[in-house]
Amino acid sequence: MDIEQRQAEHIEYFVKQASTHNGASLANVVTQATSHSSLFAFSEIIAVPSVHELQGTENSVYLDLLKLFAHGTWSDYKSNAGHLPQLVPDQILKLKQLTVLTLAEINKVLPYDMLMQELDVTNVRELEDFLINECMYVGIVRGKLDQLRRCFEVQFAAGRDLRPGQLGSMIQTLTNWYYFRF
Repeated sequence: MDIEQRQAEHIEYFVKQASTHNGASLANVVTQATSHSSLFAFSEIIAVPSVHELQGTENSVYLDLLKLFAHGTWSDYKSNAGHLPQLVPDQILKLKQLTVLTLAEINKVLPYDMLMQELDVTNVRELEDFLINECMYVGIVRGKLDQLRRCFEVQFAAGRDLRPGQLGSMIQTLTNWYYFRF
C-alpha cells in the first residue's frame, strides 16, 4: 500500500474520531493524530466542526497544536512551547519530520549545518541516521546524502498541508510554469 493510500485511511479515521468528540475529549484525539507514525496531513481534522469549536475555549491549545502540525516546524514549537501542550516523544519525532518536509519545499539542497540547527541534532551521524531511518525509510523524502559537501540533496518530498493564503501563490506558480514551458 502506498503512502498516499495510507494517508487517506488515517485521515478518514481521525476525522471520524474528531467528529464524535468535543471539548476536552478532543485532546486525546489530537494527541493520537499528531503522534501517529504514518499521518502527515492535518487540515481535514482541523476542518471538523467540533475541532473548530475549540477556538476561544480553555481547550484551544489543541486546535493550536493541530495547526502547528499542519503548517509549523520544530522551531515554531520551541518558540511557542509555553502556549502549547508539552509534546510526547512521538510528537517531537513527527514535528521534526514535518520540519524536513518544510525545508525541502524551499530548497532542494539542504546543508547539514542548517538541518542540525533546525532539528536540534548535535552531530552528522545523528542527522544522517534521522534522515535515513525516520524520513527516507518512512517514505516522506527521497534523496542523496552527500558527506563530502555536507548536504542532503532532495529528490522527492511529500507535500504538507497548504498554509492559509498559500493557494493563490501556488496557482500563480503553476500558471507561470504552464504558460512559460512553451
